[in-house]
Amino acid sequence: MKALHFLLVTTMLGTLSPAWAAEKSLAELKKEYKRPKSIPYPEDNKYSKEREELGKMLFFEPRLSGSQVMSCATCHNPSFSWGDGLPKAVGHGHQILGRRTPTILNLAWAEKLMWDGRANGLEDQALGPIQAEGEMNLKLTTMIERLDVLQEYKDRFLKAYPGEPMNEKTVARAIATFERGIVSGKAPFDRWIDGDNKALTANEVNGFKLFNGKANCMACHSGWAFTDHSFQDVGIDDDDIGRAKQLPKMARMNHAFKTPTLRNVSHRRPYMHNGSEKTLESVVDFYNQGGKAKRTSVSENVRPLNLTPEEKSDLVAFLKTLTSKDASMTVPVLPNH
Repeated sequence: MKALHFLLVTTMLGTLSPAWAAEKSLAELKKEYKRPKSIPYPEDNKYSKEREELGKMLFFEPRLSGSQVMSCATCHNPSFSWGDGLPKAVGHGHQILGRRTPTILNLAWAEKLMWDGRANGLEDQALGPIQAEGEMNLKLTTMIERLDVLQEYKDRFLKAYPGEPMNEKTVARAIATFERGIVSGKAPFDRWIDGDNKALTANEVNGFKLFNGKANCMACHSGWAFTDHSFQDVGIDDDDIGRAKQLPKMARMNHAFKTPTLRNVSHRRPYMHNGSEKTLESVVDFYNQGGKAKRTSVSENVRPLNLTPEEKSDLVAFLKTLTSKDASMTVPVLPNH
């Protein structure tokens, strides 16, 4: 019932949002995109420096894959805004997988993860790719055996999770702690939100207005991270049923996929769950025509927009203002004995 209620509310908000946005002043709209002041951590996995450092090591650790040549960072590369820059992910044995690698940027605020929402939070998600045969292909018992022979990991687990064993749960919690800290920095858009009127050009401001009005983007890409974390069929023409595999009785979830964050989106092409759109311009064209596939499950929010060439250009210009210049990620030194 909770999922159905969320879907109905999301649909209602999306359907009504252009009218609501038109009634709001620019100042009111700005307030809806204010950055949060802190990162949320769950009670059973509170932040500590020791947990973050351990999680970072495990994230870059190739011994967490069956081949011992892949790590979480292989697909979630900080150089590609925590994706891999490929149309579809490449897994164990160089096999091409069915979907594009999603970014792990700003996931501290998300409850359902993966394109189809099959993971309940970061702790649940962390072990999925490690043990998936098509991805990192490692049995979790073997993972613990490999870590347990390395004294530095023993010491670090003891400091990060005192009184708890080194096991699947503490590995997942450490990785999740590191991933929660992967948050996009302030972008030109944020400086504009904070009162710097020169941070955005007139065309970019117009793009923001279109985003919240005629283009109807905010129906799903709302809030500071520019996502409501919902699942929508946006009319992509392929056979992947998406969220319907988890919710087969909900017809609206056929071909539905998680709404991604638009933060740093200019660094993350190609786009869509299958990498079918190569540029931001082609994504805007896709939505301007109301999607490509015509199914009963396609969201009411996806419909022809009738944007002019100038409006499309302004919308793309605005999307690029969401890109921040984040600090470089240093690769940790891993133990070898």
